[in-house]
Amino acid sequence: MRQLVIGLLFALLWASAAVATKFGIKVADPLILANVRFFLAGGGMLIYAYLIRKGQHALPEGKEWLHLTIFGCLNTTVYLGCFVIAMKAVSAGIGTLATATNPLFIMVISALWLKRPLKWYEIAGMLLGMAGVAIATYPLLLDSHATVGGVLILMLGMLSVSVATVYYARINWRLSSVVINGWQVFLGGLLFIPITAFFANFETTHFNAQFWLSVGWLIVPVSVVALQLWFYLVRKDAVRASLWLFLCPVFGFLYSSVLLNEPITWYTFAGTILVIGGLYLAQQEKFRKQTTIPQNQ
Repeated sequence: MRQLVIGLLFALLWASAAVATKFGIKVADPLILANVRFFLAGGGMLIYAYLIRKGQHALPEGKEWLHLTIFGCLNTTVYLGCFVIAMKAVSAGIGTLATATNPLFIMVISALWLKRPLKWYEIAGMLLGMAGVAIATYPLLLDSHATVGGVLILMLGMLSVSVATVYYARINWRLSSVVINGWQVFLGGLLFIPITAFFANFETTHFNAQFWLSVGWLIVPVSVVALQLWFYLVRKDAVRASLWLFLCPVFGFLYSSVLLNEPITWYTFAGTILVIGGLYLAQQEKFRKQTTIPQNQ
């Protein structure tokens, strides 16, 4: 029962990121919203690591700075930058649905990185997932709730975070997770400054209560609480934990409909089912192993 409650809470919080971003960009330029979030989140984690837990965490050394910069560029500058920009041009539901395809991208990139051939069900799962996003997006393109450019930017972000995930897994990190995350977000924010300085519209940005509530929600419930719940689920059972990702698109469309009045159609249901089916199909080997090899991490 405890894992059920934690899993549901994770999915509820994780799926709220797109809606929180939507509320934020109503009163601020997306680039400014992103940069403020990066510095507060990254700076907060570094303050916790080096001041509150003083003496317990090491500073990066040598090539670790390069690894952190590359990871931060891919995982924060490009991915989250693309995500917040895309939210100007696509619905919150589509944003959440696209995020759910992340395991499919990781699977393909990992196979290419390791130079191993993709299995038929991995290819089929990827095709189903992409078809699902396309079907769910189609009616939204017709009524101005999405644009082709916005979807392409969103997909670029998903590609970037997937490369970042594979890159992270290939590095033999000496640093703690809180230090890695703190520095990669902070460095990603530094790399994002020139983009914000040149392209952001400061005149349309209002640092009002809505702005700070949006930033606060993205940092605390999403980046802190939801991630800690995710780590707990993964430690208990990595395979079953991934099942909770399947609920995120469902909650994402529910939020977008109730809070933002974005339309839900039969295309939405069909697309979401295809994405969930693609995720399950692509990871069927993991689920098959689960039935024969108990995992309790």
